Amino acid sequence: MAARTVNMPIFEYICKDCKKPFEALIIGSRRPECPGCHGQNLAQQISVFSVGAPRSYTSGNAAPACGAGAST
Repeated sequence: MAARTVNMPIFEYICKDCKKPFEALIIGSRRPECPGCHGQNLAQQISVFSVGAPRSYTSGNAAPACGAGAST
């Protein structure tokens, strides 16, 4: 039998009450809750994700994004 891949949605939030940033794994209809104050007054953030790269690839040889660091 082939292995089944399950994607787990992880979201980033900042609590509007205590200003704590955190990540939450959201499953089903579960609502996220701040781990600091347990509030639900949250601002969802844009998540940054990483993509797998060969082990020989390092961030030192990556091209700058959006032209940052480019000489003019």
